[in-house]
Amino acid sequence: MSNRQPATQLEFFVDGGVGKVRITNNCSVRGFRQNEDWKTWDFKIRPGSEGTQFERYHTYAYHVVSNNAATNGDRQTVVITDTYVTQSFGAAQSEPGGQIFVDGNVVLGGNSTSHNGCQVVKGNITVVATGHIWVADVIKMDGNHDAAGMPTQDNPNVLGLLAQGVVKVVDPGQSDIDGIVSISGYRYTPVGNADYPGATPSQSNYYQRHLPDPTVVEAAVTVIGGGWGAENVQRGFHGGRKEYSGSQDYLKVHGTICEAIRGVVGVSNQDGYLKSYHMDRRLLSGIIPGDISLRSKYVPAPAGWHDYR
Repeated sequence: MSNRQPATQLEFFVDGGVGKVRITNNCSVRGFRQNEDWKTWDFKIRPGSEGTQFERYHTYAYHVVSNNAATNGDRQTVVITDTYVTQSFGAAQSEPGGQIFVDGNVVLGGNSTSHNGCQVVKGNITVVATGHIWVADVIKMDGNHDAAGMPTQDNPNVLGLLAQGVVKVVDPGQSDIDGIVSISGYRYTPVGNADYPGATPSQSNYYQRHLPDPTVVEAAVTVIGGGWGAENVQRGFHGGRKEYSGSQDYLKVHGTICEAIRGVVGVSNQDGYLKSYHMDRRLLSGIIPGDISLRSKYVPAPAGWHDYR
């Protein structure tokens, strides 16, 4: 595999009314990086530069997992509420919340057929990564939504995403750059939607995929090492996302975004996404799941805190 980037895959779903997350460790991401700055919009802050310098990084093309992930300990399923704790700071006490810490990169999402077409979060939890968080699917909260598609004020479910790298929506269209993926001991793991639903892994068009239009992300996003945005947006004659239809799809964010630098989501009338951003006012109350600490390994490190402004 070229430009291998280690990662952990997280897949949120609801099973029998219970919110769960399937965690697959020791994944390998096929990275792609343009060879010149002027060919790409995909940059992160250069470590040690205090935000004054930037560098290209390896974007997500596709990823593989061990053939034995289910039996060798790489994969486990966790009930989200099992990660909950309530912390006290003086007279203030946090709401119950949990955290999954990943010392590295995160692939968030999976095959769109696995959980009724999208990732569904039931509970209060924050994903914290020392690397990048790659959003590879539609992500929605369980529970009530209003007529505009936003979580209602009484919806108790919240997802936080915090990365020391970037938080970006992947381009599954890059998954076909190597043709048929065959790596001994590993299997290709599809994300997004198939261009050819009837194709099999022995056919090259099995690896041709795209994200749905619109791509919906319901989360509180905090990006420390770069920006929020979409990968592989065309710059000049280089790159170019695979859209579902036309030159641009819609990216709907129901939540909040805090980024160190402004990331590129799309280029008007050319490529990438058209933005449809809506603030989730539930997040203004100051309740954030998890303690956003950068420590330990990917196994759930439960914590919570309350901003008592």
